[in-house]
Amino acid sequence: MPQGQPSVVPDDGLTTRQRRNRPLTIVHTGPGKGKSTAAFGMALRAWNQGWPVGVFQFVKSAKWKVGEERALKVLGASGEGGEVVWHKMGEGWSWVQRDPASSEEAAREGWEQVKRDLAAQTYRLYVLDEFAYPMHWGWVPVAEVVEVLRDRPGSQHVVVTGRNAPAELLDFADLVTEMTKVKHPMDTGQKGQRGIEW
Repeated sequence: MPQGQPSVVPDDGLTTRQRRNRPLTIVHTGPGKGKSTAAFGMALRAWNQGWPVGVFQFVKSAKWKVGEERALKVLGASGEGGEVVWHKMGEGWSWVQRDPASSEEAAREGWEQVKRDLAAQTYRLYVLDEFAYPMHWGWVPVAEVVEVLRDRPGSQHVVVTGRNAPAELLDFADLVTEMTKVKHPMDTGQKGQRGIEW
């Protein structure tokens, strides 16, 4: 496999190996499609490395049939890679807010679970899917999220997805990708499709 060469080598006292193995905070944000999909691709890589993976789905309804969930659960149960555990929070409150108070409570409970798992070093990769929304809406304090991620023990990687990721999180993150929309079928009235959106 080809080795990438960084354009800058900081004078931080770390060896190349130590720097390479630092745990990363990764953010996928922006109005374009593919934020969660990219994070689930990283989960596939982590599974392949034998890492335990925790997916925390903060926005999509517990009732929705998400294709990546089934695929990752089957792989996680196969015994060939790492374990995959999928947590669903909320009842689809990103697009239709039926009960904002209970949605806020679900988001806070989900974040409390993430904090417990980070403290226990339960997973090697965390996918906090659509977690940018609870921070954007003020349901989960951004400063607390940054502090918890900064102080997490071990070598736990965390991926946060969602539109409108707060600037404080973007400043802290090691890797930020903004998905931009050039065209989308919904622009011409076409709804989401099986196998494409789910």
